Amino acid sequence: MLILECPYCGVKAEETELHGGGEAHLTRFGPGSSDDEFHDYLFMRENPKGVHFERWRHVNGCGKWFHAARCTMTLEVFGTYSAQTTEPPQEIRDAITAKRPGWSWREFSDARS
Repeated sequence: MLILECPYCGVKAEETELHGGGEAHLTRFGPGSSDDEFHDYLFMRENPKGVHFERWRHVNGCGKWFHAARCTMTLEVFGTYSAQTTEPPQEIRDAITAKRPGWSWREFSDARS
């Protein structure tokens, strides 16, 4: 069972109390976007075997959206953080690098740290 800590209310919740919202840190394009940009926003998603950043909502709690960094193979959680951030916090990237040297995910990786 996946257990995540809500960064807003501090509750450690099982995944049954949460709702997954897909991949985090997607670039959203406005009405003036090209067909290719809109296509990529709708359909192009990471599906890694390893480190992944996701959106979650604390449905049976405070109701707020947050991001989580976890490993899709082991369900190990590296941390959770506010959904209003544009990239994963450095301390979470450092925690991932400490356990998974050489990881990569989109433009965020230990190479940029």
